[in-house]
Amino acid sequence: MSIPVEFLATAPPLRWDEAGGIRIGQSRVTLDSLLAAYHTGSTPEEIALQYDVLHLSEIYAAITYYLTHRQQIDNYLEQRRQKAQQHRQELAQNYNLVNLRQRLLTRHQYPMS
Repeated sequence: MSIPVEFLATAPPLRWDEAGGIRIGQSRVTLDSLLAAYHTGSTPEEIALQYDVLHLSEIYAAITYYLTHRQQIDNYLEQRRQKAQQHRQELAQNYNLVNLRQRLLTRHQYPMS
């Protein structure tokens, strides 16, 4: 006689943060960061060593969610990449970052009185 197995569906350990990013579980680790490590060849166990605030089950669940919703998550990652690029361009336009290092070094050598 076989005993029936009951399967329970669980939601992925993902949540939106206040800035519109996706975080893993209750941590501050972003899905972007976890997937960057995954895409560079890190195993879930190696990712767990990098981000010790994450449980291995959360890492596996996040990767599984990504693999089953790849197009949606890739679109999200591309939007995040574009938004970050736009933000960098705005910063460069709004603040004169050209030769910033040299200006700071000069200021350090010749302090204003």
